Amino acid sequence: MKMIVGLGNPGVKYEATRHNAGFWAIDELSERHHIPVRRKRNNSLVGNGRIAGERVLLVKPLTYMNLSGEAIRELADYYNIPTEDILVIYDDIDIPFGSVRIRKSGSAGSHNGMRSTVKELGENHFPRVRISVGRPQERIPLADYVLSIPTEKEMKVLEKCVYRAADGVELFLKDGIENAMNKINGLENIES
Repeated sequence: MKMIVGLGNPGVKYEATRHNAGFWAIDELSERHHIPVRRKRNNSLVGNGRIAGERVLLVKPLTYMNLSGEAIRELADYYNIPTEDILVIYDDIDIPFGSVRIRKSGSAGSHNGMRSTVKELGENHFPRVRISVGRPQERIPLADYVLSIPTEKEMKVLEKCVYRAADGVELFLKDGIENAMNKINGLENIES
């Protein structure tokens, strides 16, 4: 079984914010593949199903972003899922707006949810899908920016990015990480 985790913050207050791009991707996969993500288990909402013939567990941690790794570790332990079978989807300010990047592994960068995940899993050798949410242009504190709601124009771009991220997860499950990276990372940025 593969565990597909979208990072975000629980609650209505945060659902439309940039920091919830990972949750949006899980919602897209849930809708496409008719896998309800409603059952509570180990501080997460989860849904079991199949995508591209592969058994999957779709996950939205109910911990706040900075503690995401705790929920991920608890689920990995409960289901006995090895780290390399956990794919994490999250928002990223360090890649150009309108882009999606898939990686086999890597550092957590400036993302607190990924820092928590790397810390709790004890390694950074797990695949991830990064959804660009832009970078603050003015002197807006980073925390305020990622917890802000995108403009209507930005949201149109982000919706396309989320759709592309879901495509990337499907490619990962069907043909492996290399193929997903080659097909998704090579696409041009989505402008509008």
